[in-house]
Amino acid sequence: MPDRLSALDASFLYLEDHATPMHVGGVAIFERPRSGFGYAQLVDLIGGRLAYLPRYRQRVLEVPGHLARPVWVDDADFDLNYHVRRSALPQPGSDEQLFDLVARLMSRRLAPERPLWEAYFIEGLAGDRVALVTKTHQSVVDGVGTIDLGQLILDLEPAEPEPFEDTWTPRREPSRTQLVLDAISEGVQRPGEVVENVRSAANDAFAAAGKFAETVGGVASTLRTLVSPAPPGPLNVRVSGGRVFAVVRTRLEDFRKIRAAHGGTVNDVVLAAITGALREWLLSREVQLTPDTTVRALVPLAVRDAETPAYSTPGLVGNQVAAYLVDLPVGEPNPVLRLQHIGHAMAEHLDSGRSVAARGLLKVGGFAPATLHSLGARAAGSLSGRIFNVMVTNSPGPQVPMYAGEARLVEMFPVMPLMRTQALAIGVTSYHGGVYFGLNGDRKAAFDVDLVAGMIEESLEELKGAHW
Repeated sequence: MPDRLSALDASFLYLEDHATPMHVGGVAIFERPRSGFGYAQLVDLIGGRLAYLPRYRQRVLEVPGHLARPVWVDDADFDLNYHVRRSALPQPGSDEQLFDLVARLMSRRLAPERPLWEAYFIEGLAGDRVALVTKTHQSVVDGVGTIDLGQLILDLEPAEPEPFEDTWTPRREPSRTQLVLDAISEGVQRPGEVVENVRSAANDAFAAAGKFAETVGGVASTLRTLVSPAPPGPLNVRVSGGRVFAVVRTRLEDFRKIRAAHGGTVNDVVLAAITGALREWLLSREVQLTPDTTVRALVPLAVRDAETPAYSTPGLVGNQVAAYLVDLPVGEPNPVLRLQHIGHAMAEHLDSGRSVAARGLLKVGGFAPATLHSLGARAAGSLSGRIFNVMVTNSPGPQVPMYAGEARLVEMFPVMPLMRTQALAIGVTSYHGGVYFGLNGDRKAAFDVDLVAGMIEESLEELKGAHW
């Protein structure tokens, strides 16, 4: 039987359009070692590990007549140099130039006729740094069968990549006749699903995708019915095809100090810092705030199994991703009270077990946040955008140095996708003593995303200086 896309994976393909590409990105910045680290070494590194990621050499093949969901097939024309690309900034390249390039790269859809991922090796950064920008479609990474490329290429020790020799042989692509016969065979067992697939062929892909998403899980479907719509505001507009990207660099120790002084968790402090920034941003947009004004965030979190010691083995994880709806109290002027409200809301979710979507993650090595952010995007993508204003993913990373080949990872910024009516998405990753925010915004509705980034820094400083 063919390797058919799941209902959720198919929905990501059907819902995608020029304004909402359904890929998750990452920006990794490396120090170039004295021995050098160039494009050829990166190609060797990625090529040598693709055997662990068979999905990265497969493309999506539609079934004639849309009688069934598409299938994954080996790409007989797979070209690693097409997927791993080379670019450069005019030296000495600034961070602003890099992030402007990231915004342009993230606004472009992945080619549907090829495997759904790309990586860009970007040279010319000041300080003899290089950047790796990755794009991976949400239909590819499920956290169990397939992890994110950014997780697989990072190691705990520096090592020169072995020269890559491609000996991979693609499997034969199924014929149109075989695809139809397989679809008919499955349709006998699930005739209702055939009707939905044919509807997509009749230019009703959005309705079909919505139906697919509703089948993902009972809790997700229940939330569509029971949860009231998110509050209106400038965060919820029909997005354009353009993007803007900004980052925030903070220290993990600051979040720990605030947690020690006021209680809660590090994640509560992260959300409180974002809440304070969104409050100031809304005021800058002349939005009238009352003490009860909130912004609803969809917050996919890495939730550790109680039986698994936190990072008992360096680079290994045993996490789940659970998404929670949290009303951020942007109308509250007191930063400590904002933190308290968020702490209570998160504690209620965790105590009641009201997760929106969850996915187990196998124990695998490497930089797990890359995969966890992809799973967070999947959780958000399976829900109606009408029930939340902004997505905030936060994934803890290793507190020891990681390496791609012999190049040391310095910083890692997630780039989360935008939903149809969400103008801002925020990804947060902690790594080696730092906490790194990546803010992906719509170029029209969130053109001032750099202001939000600065306001997060100010909000964190406000929390550091706050007293009961």
